Amino acid sequence: MTAAMVEHQQDSEGRPWDYLLHTWLELDVPEGWRAEIDEGQIVLVPPPHAHHNGIAAKVQRRLYANLPEELGIYQTLGVHVAPLDKLYVPDLVVMPAELIDAADSESSDPVDVSEALLVVEITSKGDARDDRTKKYRAYARAGVPVYLLIDRFDTRGAMATLFTEPNEDGTYKRSDPVPFGKPLVMPAPFDVTLATDAFPV
Repeated sequence: MTAAMVEHQQDSEGRPWDYLLHTWLELDVPEGWRAEIDEGQIVLVPPPHAHHNGIAAKVQRRLYANLPEELGIYQTLGVHVAPLDKLYVPDLVVMPAELIDAADSESSDPVDVSEALLVVEITSKGDARDDRTKKYRAYARAGVPVYLLIDRFDTRGAMATLFTEPNEDGTYKRSDPVPFGKPLVMPAPFDVTLATDAFPV
């Protein structure tokens, strides 16, 4: 990640979140980059490696196999973690399509991550720690029922971990780590098995 562009500012009424969100909406981010709001600052995330994109495509294709029609899979979707005033752009988000269809076409406001059924983050060398800690805690705190962390840089070797049963304290009660090469079973409503042996390292 790059250094913060905007940090600890407030709008005219003293609201730091509103100022950051307004600035985020106005940013002209270079193609392929993502802007996120974390720890009271806006951070630019550089474009990921081709292997990162390849994994995202494989996961998305597999999830669509059994996905109910009323759900959609979205990339580069800004999601607001309301309890913590954070804004992330996960690699993949599964949520009801009606929420996306109903979004104001004139606005780029983020959607509430608590509406997501699944969030997928795929680590890059520069942000693996954030995906394992900050984002893990944020998604759990917001009540995201399933968080899939695909970590090519895990110290135990490349690993896909499925976190379920979120707690308000920012943890998940259950974690199912699977090394690359072993199948990962996704729970309902997805009901598919991810073949992690197809993930490039």
